[in-house]
Amino acid sequence: MEKLIITVAPTGNVPTREMTPHVPLTPEDIANDALECYRAGASVCHIHARDAEGKPTHLRGSFEAIIKAIDATGCPIIRQISTGARAGKTLEDRAQPLELNPASASLSTGSSNFPHSANVNDPPLVRFLAKTMLERNIKPEIEVFDTAMIHNALELKKEGLLKDPLQFNLVMGVKGSQPATAKQLFHLVECLPPGCVWSVSAIGPAHVPLSTVAIALGGHVRVGLEDNVYYSKGVLATNLALVKRIADIARAFGREIATPEDAKLILGL
Repeated sequence: MEKLIITVAPTGNVPTREMTPHVPLTPEDIANDALECYRAGASVCHIHARDAEGKPTHLRGSFEAIIKAIDATGCPIIRQISTGARAGKTLEDRAQPLELNPASASLSTGSSNFPHSANVNDPPLVRFLAKTMLERNIKPEIEVFDTAMIHNALELKKEGLLKDPLQFNLVMGVKGSQPATAKQLFHLVECLPPGCVWSVSAIGPAHVPLSTVAIALGGHVRVGLEDNVYYSKGVLATNLALVKRIADIARAFGREIATPEDAKLILGL
């Protein structure tokens, strides 16, 4: 079985300091968390940016400050930029951070619901982002909030906008979208194309059980305060603790942890 890629999503768009004092918001805080998590086994960092008030932003300069802060630590973790809908609305807004030419970036291939709003990714936007990533040689991580997004990605591949090996992140447990259940995970995995790379990002109490199933099935795992601010019921998490737990579970299975160099080979970067 190939080595396990652990992705850490340290910040996201939702967690605030009122929710948890552990969420890193400044570029320096994010860089320090990325370095600690890399040392614990994370090989990819999924990056969201915040403005001076701690609110989500799509601005290139904000992402650039984070990447420069990570560079300054000497951390080799793979930088993955978010193009998520909460921080930007227009095509140009959503694509602005891609001007930094990161190794990887998120690509939601359809629309879904968040708890209190819509996660809008209409076909022109999806094609625009996919085309921009293709032209800039940025690896898309296809964010799957429901099953249709897998099939949408396969259509983009037919159009020549996505290249093998396709990389999917199965996002489960977001209220308004697909449930975080083993039955749904097995269904999603059955829908995936041969030869792809996939990971699970489970929000809520099912995070550990579904991550464990993913490890056993040969998939990969995303962790971080973006997805779960609690380590267990009533206990606030840190990014480092979340990475360590998944690394420990993988080792108990006898599965090796991927380094950033290993991850580049697996993902075809």
